[in-house]
Amino acid sequence: MQDRPNIATAIPKRRYQVGDYAATVLGEIESSDPRRYRFILAMVPGGERTPTLYVTCEATPPKESAQGNYRLRLINEAMSEVMDTADRWGDLDSFADQALKLAAQALGLQREQQKRLL
Repeated sequence: MQDRPNIATAIPKRRYQVGDYAATVLGEIESSDPRRYRFILAMVPGGERTPTLYVTCEATPPKESAQGNYRLRLINEAMSEVMDTADRWGDLDSFADQALKLAAQALGLQREQQKRLL
């Protein structure tokens, strides 16, 4: 998977069940990637250990920060694409809500109930 986050350490901030997927929002992320992550949503299919989709909140490069300080990026097997740039993605609640919507849409889970576990 292109651009898969290389996470050294992270703290789970939220956990959800979305259909057959386990969704975890990570914060306080240390990574060897050139991107500076604020939050990462990882979607793991039931019975598996490896995420198949990520939504990341990463710091916008200084030259591009006029649109906002944070970028939302959707990463899966088919793509790695910035979906939006805004300051609000630096807020945990705003990020979690939008990241779950993007993930559900990308995985065809819009009709599945999202149950918060943590």
